[in-house]
Formats: sequence, C-alpha cells, structure tokens
Amino acid sequence: MHTSSTAVAENHAHDNPALLHHFSTEAQQRNAASLGMWVFLAQEVMFFGGMFCAYLVYRFKYPADFAAASKSIAILPGAVNTAVLICSSLTVVLAVRAAQLGKRKALVAWLLLTIFLGLVFLGIKGYEYHDKYVEHHIPGPSFHFDGDLIDHPGVPASQAHTQMYFSLYFAMTGMHALHMIIGVGIFAYLAWMAWRGKYGAEYYTPIENSGLYWHFVDIVWIYLFPLIYLIDRHK
Repeated sequence: MHTSSTAVAENHAHDNPALLHHFSTEAQQRNAASLGMWVFLAQEVMFFGGMFCAYLVYRFKYPADFAAASKSIAILPGAVNTAVLICSSLTVVLAVRAAQLGKRKALVAWLLLTIFLGLVFLGIKGYEYHDKYVEHHIPGPSFHFDGDLIDHPGVPASQAHTQMYFSLYFAMTGMHALHMIIGVGIFAYLAWMAWRGKYGAEYYTPIENSGLYWHFVDIVWIYLFPLIYLIDRHK
C-alpha cells in the first residue's frame, strides 16, 4: 500500500509541475479554480449591486437634481474610456488564446497591452477627478454646484441632492477604479511570470481566471457609463 501511494505521488509530480498536490488532474485543478473565481465574481455582483440600487433609489427620488449634476460631467472622457475598456477586453481574450497556443512572446505582448490600456483608463479618470476638484464638486465642506434644474431654467439645483449624486459618482467610479488598479497589478505579475515561461498550453488557468475578473470590471463600467453620464442628456 505504501509503495503504491508513493508511486501515485511520483506520477502526480511528473504530470505537471503546476499541478498542486491536493488535485488529481489538471482538469480538476482548473475546474476548482474557475469555480472559485465565479464565486468571487458573484459576491462582487452583490457588492456593486448594492451601490447601483442606492443610485437608482436616489435617482428616482431626485431626478431633476441628478440630471443637472450629470450634465456637468463631460461625456467625451467617459466615452473614450468605454472604448478603451472594450479594447482591453479584446486584448485579454487574445492573451488567453496566446497562452492556449503556447505563444509566450504573444502572451506577454497582449498582457502588456492590456496593462497599458488599463493605465490609459485610469489616467483619463484622474483627469475627470481633477476637473471635479477644480469645480468644487467633491462632496464635503467645499462642495458647491452652480447648475440649474434642466426642466426649470433659472431655478438652482439643490446643493444637498447634487452632492448626493457626486457622492455616488465618486463611490461607484472610485471603487471601479480600485478594481482596475488591482487588475493592472495582477496582469503585471502575470506578464512577468509569463515571460519566465510559467504559462503555456499545458497550464494557463491564472491567465483565464484573471481575464474573467477583467471582463467583469469592464461590464460594470458598461453599466456605470450610461447611468452616470447619459441620464436626461436629451433635454
């Protein structure tokens, strides 16, 4: 019995260096890792879902004030960032495909391009935050909003209600940006390990699961953009 167990352990070790000892096969390890990532993303959905619900409650409670505050935000930076994130999702897919094909240099290149696009997004978001700081739209003692209600020109929007809008704006986009920063850090590590040859056709689970995380972050932005930037822009 002892000899048989030793033989099984030796065979296990020679199968794949990346195969952890508590998994019997690569498929079992991959499925466990994928399940863990989906469970993590499920709780992330609940986390962001709470903020989306809070936003929608106050949006329907103070529609005119929220519309006035939203109109003070430039659409172009948000639209550019949307395009940047869509492109970054493509580069992630191409990185996963390169890993599946065992193309190390292509994998590293696509990961680095994803990192670059993530940094572009964060740079544009920083530019937007700077504008809000200059305009005194950051919630707090110095907050001040000069806009009028869209449906009632000459009637100033409520300071309290517009401050609520910007509180949600910074909370939601700030948390999204934090997830972007984490994603960039993850891909930087993966790019380094990929360059060292750790990932290939036999083992690319971390690339695949990190891609799922990145796609989730992109999807969150796809919902944030119209809710925060585009409400009542037709008026």
